[in-house]
Amino acid sequence: MGDLREPLRDLTACGLPEALEVMGERWSFMILRASFNGLHHFEEFLSELGIARNILSNRLARLVEHGILDRAPCAEDRRRIEYRLTEKGFDLLPAMLALRQWGQKYGHEVIENPVLVDELDRLPIGPVSILAHDGRILGPADLRLVKPETLGLRADGSRAEAGQRLELGSYAEDPAIRAAE
Repeated sequence: MGDLREPLRDLTACGLPEALEVMGERWSFMILRASFNGLHHFEEFLSELGIARNILSNRLARLVEHGILDRAPCAEDRRRIEYRLTEKGFDLLPAMLALRQWGQKYGHEVIENPVLVDELDRLPIGPVSILAHDGRILGPADLRLVKPETLGLRADGSRAEAGQRLELGSYAEDPAIRAAE
């Protein structure tokens, strides 16, 4: 990715260590997957995931603490607690899908059933991609690290003009996802 490298020893200079601190273990991802599948209550998570009660309690508290899930009394029965994805939680969907696709590609005999599809045409979703500011799909050879003060400065010295940006709608505002809650 060019001559410039990230400061690999400096954990604060990158979002990856922060994300791994919050989500870096199996049960957090499994709880998040269950939330995307419409689970909201402690007992649902407990029975569906087969997770130990103390681990579930710890992971739910951690996800709430980091703003991934909201914890609130259930509207029908104020004694029950609901856990719902926040906007920050919904923003993890592309990362979850990328990891899922990677696991399906390189896992041993992983068969997708049910199949995740596009709501409009009910065909399987495509691979999660890295997109340029204008929507072009990028590969590893297209990526380069630059200093903030050189943003838009091309290798030939010319300056890039901001192109038409592809608007990627908010997952939290998607009615299909909201209906699944």
